[in-house]
Amino acid sequence: MTYRSRTRIRSTRYVMLLHLPADHTAASVRDALTEAAHRLPAHLKQSLTWDQGSEMAAHHSFTTATDVPVYFCDPASPWQRGSNENTNGLLRQYVPKGTDLSVHSREHLDAVAAQLDGRPRKTLGWETPAERLHKLLAV
Repeated sequence: MTYRSRTRIRSTRYVMLLHLPADHTAASVRDALTEAAHRLPAHLKQSLTWDQGSEMAAHHSFTTATDVPVYFCDPASPWQRGSNENTNGLLRQYVPKGTDLSVHSREHLDAVAAQLDGRPRKTLGWETPAERLHKLLAV
């Protein structure tokens, strides 16, 4: 699973994977997202778009902790989260669908994210997500 902010991070296609070793309850997801959001500069945290999953039931407390509003896609409308759906497809090259993600360490997930962030993307004019993010951070 990838959870990415909607605007600036989406424009870079930069991937941040959350490590959820115990479960993916609303509280666990909120805590992991809050930690990830706090690692980003304020100008990169504009919004988060989510599907209709119950793991985001604590979205109000996430928004309170981070000042990042959460928007939800319409049911059965994956095109409203196109970047996320594309990234999930890329992740399947490293972690097959149906795999128990709790067996993967934070280090492994960070390595997968680094590989994805180092891959040139046609949609970015053949720049990598890491290069695009670096440009945004330099501004």
